Amino acid sequence: MTLPRGADFNPPWPLTSGHIQTMLSSSGVRRQLLPRAAQAVREGAEETMVDGGDGVRLTGAYTAQKTLPQARGLAVLFHGWEGSVDSTYVLQTGSRLLAEGWDVFRLNFRDHGDSHPLNEALFHSCRIDEVVHALGDIARRWPSRKLVLAGFSLGGNFALRAALRAPEAGVPLDYALAVCPIVDPGEGLFSLEESAPWFYRAYFLRKWRRSLRAKQAAFPHRQYFELDELKQNLRGLTESLVLRHTDFGSLQAYLDGYSVAGAALERMQIPATILTARDDPVIPVDAFEKLQLPPCVELDIAPHGGHCGFIRGMDMTSFTDEYIAARFNALAD
Repeated sequence: MTLPRGADFNPPWPLTSGHIQTMLSSSGVRRQLLPRAAQAVREGAEETMVDGGDGVRLTGAYTAQKTLPQARGLAVLFHGWEGSVDSTYVLQTGSRLLAEGWDVFRLNFRDHGDSHPLNEALFHSCRIDEVVHALGDIARRWPSRKLVLAGFSLGGNFALRAALRAPEAGVPLDYALAVCPIVDPGEGLFSLEESAPWFYRAYFLRKWRRSLRAKQAAFPHRQYFELDELKQNLRGLTESLVLRHTDFGSLQAYLDGYSVAGAALERMQIPATILTARDDPVIPVDAFEKLQLPPCVELDIAPHGGHCGFIRGMDMTSFTDEYIAARFNALAD
């Protein structure tokens, strides 16, 4: 069986632009143009809460497949930063996997979706322990023939770190796939501040500030931030919250804490794939080319696709759905 490769993605103009791919990936226009089938994973979904350990509660949605007599397995999906289980790319991928005979679990990270009131402490990107614990809880509650994981952007970073820790944590994970994961957070943050067009910074800051205000409203007795801090740029606000709410002594120590750059993935035991695009304007491709990977980890750099885009045409469907489904199916079959 020949699996699709990133080089197989050849979109028509103007979708050859990484910026257009990136802007369309999470746009309201895309959600409106997508076929109805791209939302099928929401039909009959069971909204639930999972155990993140130490009293942490995370929310998610489980949907059982009805295509095959027996499910191929359980596919867990991780959204990106300030996304949710209802992000367009999560719904589209989940719906494709459902049609292929996979049960699907979509997990919200802490303080994502509408989960701000559940845990008093703020989300940050080094909270991998609770995500791995939640993955173990999901595996116990919905045992399956195969357990596979896919994540996008920051969710791709979490997916790789979860796969790295899964054997030691006793999580029966069989395979992980990361789409445009954050590799070197320090380089990525610098890229957003210094190199990427201003509207990317504006997009992420607007969503993050809204999330922080929702957190403050959920716990009015806590002071999560000073109002002046919300006016800072991405780097400044990140540093303020790191120093105020974590044990990391510096911004760089925090960024290093969730980096998967260099040799960080050399100890990976679980088969994994990293798909990214050379024209991604958010995550520089250089970090991927410097990765030191074991034989079980496949790195696939497509010429086009932007940041978590890979949109094929005017129907707004994504090449990543086919890519992920093909690799998951090959594992199950």
